[in-house]
Amino acid sequence: MNCAITEDDLISPYLIIFKSLLLIPISHYLTFFFLTILVFLYFFLEIHFPKADPISLTFNPNSEFCQFIVSKCRLLHGRYFPTFWLSSPHLQTAFLSLFGKSPPFSYKRILYQATDGGTIALDWLMHSDVVEGISQVVNGSTSGTDRTPIAIVVPGLTSDSSAAYIKHIAFRLAKEGWNVVVQNHRGLGGISLTSDCVYTAGWTEDLRKVIDHIHSQFPEAPLFAVGTSIGANVLVKYLGEDGPNTPLIGATAVCSPWDLLICDRFINRKLVQKLYDRMLTIGLQGYAQLHHSIISRIADWEGIKKSRSVREFDNYATRLVAKFETTDTYYRRSSSSQYVGNVAVPLLCISALDDPVCTREAIPWDECRANKNIVLATTTHGGHLAYYEGLTATSMWWARAVQEYFEVLLSSSFADRRQKIIPEPLGSSIDQGPFADAGEDGMVAAASEVDTTRADVEPEDSDQIDEKTSNYPHKDNTPQVYNSLLGPLKKRVDQLSRYSRKSIWLLAYIAIVTTWPLVGPALLFSIKRRFRKLVEK
Repeated sequence: MNCAITEDDLISPYLIIFKSLLLIPISHYLTFFFLTILVFLYFFLEIHFPKADPISLTFNPNSEFCQFIVSKCRLLHGRYFPTFWLSSPHLQTAFLSLFGKSPPFSYKRILYQATDGGTIALDWLMHSDVVEGISQVVNGSTSGTDRTPIAIVVPGLTSDSSAAYIKHIAFRLAKEGWNVVVQNHRGLGGISLTSDCVYTAGWTEDLRKVIDHIHSQFPEAPLFAVGTSIGANVLVKYLGEDGPNTPLIGATAVCSPWDLLICDRFINRKLVQKLYDRMLTIGLQGYAQLHHSIISRIADWEGIKKSRSVREFDNYATRLVAKFETTDTYYRRSSSSQYVGNVAVPLLCISALDDPVCTREAIPWDECRANKNIVLATTTHGGHLAYYEGLTATSMWWARAVQEYFEVLLSSSFADRRQKIIPEPLGSSIDQGPFADAGEDGMVAAASEVDTTRADVEPEDSDQIDEKTSNYPHKDNTPQVYNSLLGPLKKRVDQLSRYSRKSIWLLAYIAIVTTWPLVGPALLFSIKRRFRKLVEK
């Protein structure tokens, strides 16, 4: 048998594979490379098949206001169909930032001087300017009797009145009969900082002062507000802080971050989110550079220059300016989610579940559902502040939804300032399930749904109560002391007495599941033993 090894047998197998690959036409390689790029972009950009998805609404089913709004707003119980060639949250958001077209018009600017010396630019777009082309000056001499409804628009982070999405909502409202004023953040809109105060994600004092100022200038005009992105967070936080003590008739929060700490962690999770983080950081650094003389004095300028994320910028600048101990403390205390339960005016919240900046994980579903003043509208797609629709992507769905909501609210009885619904404090809860109440010791107990009361239901007069109780003499104050001590206990007992059957069965189920590994074997052993005795007999 011939076992000699020929020269051909010594050829490397890798060389054979290489020669085989050379036989494949170059067009096949190009096709494979092209398909690989398409698959990568499909998953990286989260492209989806364009279709009309229904709008998901979350609200308190016992709220008369929410039922009315949902029944009257056609867009809210309709569907949103995105522009088919922008079937991606990232394409929508990028198109808005890079190529978004806005209606051509000019604002009328008025500078508002804050008490601390800061300057805020208020850009007005009057209804008469859009419809009739008349130049009208906004001043105190003619504004007192003007009853044209006013919409106050609060832009997002590093945005001003010139942003495309701001001009979209301003033009649409002005065209439909509204006077619109955009409240530019301090240092934006071409205005220099004139004080050491810089706006933050939780700074509501500027918005409060501007609303009070406009209300004093137009006392007869119904006031509404629209907040976008960070502006929505500021608006909701303001509404929660002031409760029914705001002159606003209604408000809308579009693409709010809700919880800044959750959004900070989300934006650093994936590569595509880190790109947004980097772009936002560049915008913040540009803002700081515009006001170098002031910000370098009140913040860490070297840290600002080397910042590579929004969190780093907030650590070196925003946290120091706002006087917070840590960046997490700043995020927690500036988040609007903890103020949702105190909102006492009609509020429409619009969020996209595929928002690449403000994640759906931060949406306070239960708080919105429990508050009788809030309607939460969520869409499957839409990106961040984009919501483009139509073949040419010249229309934004959320702008049409806000305009329709304001029109319906303005023509309803809920626009009466005296009819505000004051919500009660809200305990934490489980989504679409029985509410749970966490105590100070960390123990969790089930609780019933939180009830709310109307502000127009007046409590019994305290003088009358005193007169009634004074007819019954007291020998001592011991019963009153007991009542004051037992009051919180009675309240807790009342809550426990209102448990629903679902809560009781849920607690029973949890008890059985958690104790079965210990009780189960003993119970089975006992049953087998009894059965064995019966068989032996």
